[in-house]
Parts: sequence; C-alpha cells; structure tokens
Amino acid sequence: MARVINDECVSCGTCEAECPVGAIAEGDGKYVIDADACIDCGACEGACPTGAIVEA
Repeated sequence: MARVINDECVSCGTCEAECPVGAIAEGDGKYVIDADACIDCGACEGACPTGAIVEA
C-alpha cells in the first residue's frame, strides 16, 4: 500500500530527495506521491520533518 502526503506538508522537498524510485513530485501546495510508482519502502516517511507522510 502506497503512502500519502497530508496537509501537514510544508513543501520542503526532503521526501522527494529520499525516494529511491522517484515517486514523489512537487504538487499544488504540497508534494504528492505517485501510488503506482511507490514501492512502499518508507524512506520518505522517516525523512519528513513534519510527519506529513502516512500509510494510505
């Protein structure tokens, strides 16, 4: 199950840099995760300074 980024996102970009498969991109007001590309490794969740990334 892919992870999602909630409204706690401050668009810092830390998660995008940590994603090993490039599944995260800057969206409108916050970053977004491509569920089809996400391999559910959790690297982004651990890197997020605001805890905005959660399991879907």
